[in-house]
Amino acid sequence: MKKKVDSKRKMFISYLPEEEVEVAITKNGILEEYYVEVISQAKTKGNIYKGKIHNIDASLQAAFVNYGAEKNGFLQVDEVHPEYYQKDIKPLPRQKYPPLHRVLRPGQEILVQVVKEPTGSKGAYLTTYLSLPGRYLVLTPGSEDIGISRKIDDPKERTRLKKIVESMELEDGLGIIVRTVSEGQTKASLVRDLNFLKRLWKDIKHKARTQKAPCLVYEEKDLIFRAVRDYLTQDIEEVWVDHELVAVRLEEYIALMFPRKKNLVRLHISKGGLGLFERFDLDEQIEQIYSREIHLPSGARIVFDYTEALTAIDINSGKISGEKNFKEMAYKANLEAAQIIPLQLRLRDIGGQVVVDFIEMKDKKYIREVEKTLKNGLKQDRARTDFIPISRFGLAQIIRQRLGTSAFASSLEMCPCCQGRGILPSLEWQAQLSLKKIYATLRHSEEKKSQYVFDFPSTLALYLLNNKKRNILKLEDKFKTQIIIKEKKA
Repeated sequence: MKKKVDSKRKMFISYLPEEEVEVAITKNGILEEYYVEVISQAKTKGNIYKGKIHNIDASLQAAFVNYGAEKNGFLQVDEVHPEYYQKDIKPLPRQKYPPLHRVLRPGQEILVQVVKEPTGSKGAYLTTYLSLPGRYLVLTPGSEDIGISRKIDDPKERTRLKKIVESMELEDGLGIIVRTVSEGQTKASLVRDLNFLKRLWKDIKHKARTQKAPCLVYEEKDLIFRAVRDYLTQDIEEVWVDHELVAVRLEEYIALMFPRKKNLVRLHISKGGLGLFERFDLDEQIEQIYSREIHLPSGARIVFDYTEALTAIDINSGKISGEKNFKEMAYKANLEAAQIIPLQLRLRDIGGQVVVDFIEMKDKKYIREVEKTLKNGLKQDRARTDFIPISRFGLAQIIRQRLGTSAFASSLEMCPCCQGRGILPSLEWQAQLSLKKIYATLRHSEEKKSQYVFDFPSTLALYLLNNKKRNILKLEDKFKTQIIIKEKKA
């Protein structure tokens, strides 16, 4: 008997106390979006700080800002609002901005927002063009522009929303971006959201005036809250959660944002140790995010390779090379790849330049169909994308904005055994999964034991005992039992 296909859009939130939050969104049972936040790895993207300029590099036309982190943040000239200029100096010929070292000074205090998390030896990427996201609107202090999300494509709806926003009372120096979820919303809902954001901005300004730099003046919400604010759209019919306290929090958030939507939150109660993602067949789809290869129904493969400058995606003909009608099979494989690649770009949050090497096609009709499929898939992306058509060599180029620290990047580390040519799950990530397994076993054990024994590979077992001992002791205290970590024998 065939399994019934689930045609609803659903959100799943899996929470491992004090360790991690995972959010998955599906449509027709297919994973569309996946986000993960490791609680021990503090996120700063979206945070606003009162910082102090440490030094200015004239050759880079950038300032390095001490905002309280271990490494100074990087502030480019085009991310500096003119209100911070100390002198009225005109740009040089053929230049858009004045020389940064002449309009800013070391020691100057400045409000900055983290645009990109620090990575490796690089500090965070900063901007002075602040943005405060609400449910329906984004408030942009320092810019008086009014913008409508490009994904609202109905001209009448765009006009309606613009009229509503233009009728709102805005102070000088404040702008608004209307988010996609505002489509179809009433003026009252938008005004309520704007009032909340104005109060938030007032609070930030007060903290900036009264506190000494460097300091945090606004902290972005955690992933549980952002999941409701940013990802919970009207067409999501169910929100599944595997933790009681998180379910209560979500019900409170949703009651404020969706007063008419009741009984949206569903609590997953495990039976026989079955996890939330396992129950809805999401585990294999999530594992695919970390795979270098994805196998297509036609027998071809998509291969992902990453470099510092770009991501290369190769469509490998694989088993179809011996087919009699290679032209048709190549078209079929390329079409399948064009459907999957935009999804994988989203799930992996691949940013920057992406080059796709399709199997060679001569027929222009086939080329147009593959391009059309690829472009339609890219339209579903929250990130900004740009697409350069397939060249005569079968190469397509995609430029994609990276939205944040992806699950892929945060859970993998460079392999010391292959000098960075390969990747493997980091010990921290393996430890998170192991603690999740321990927690689920203790929580759902029908027969409470005085002692539980868990076997792990030697390196992972030592990592758990040395780095996660406090978490293990908390679990022992919570479940009134003893946890023994043993080395798995080969």
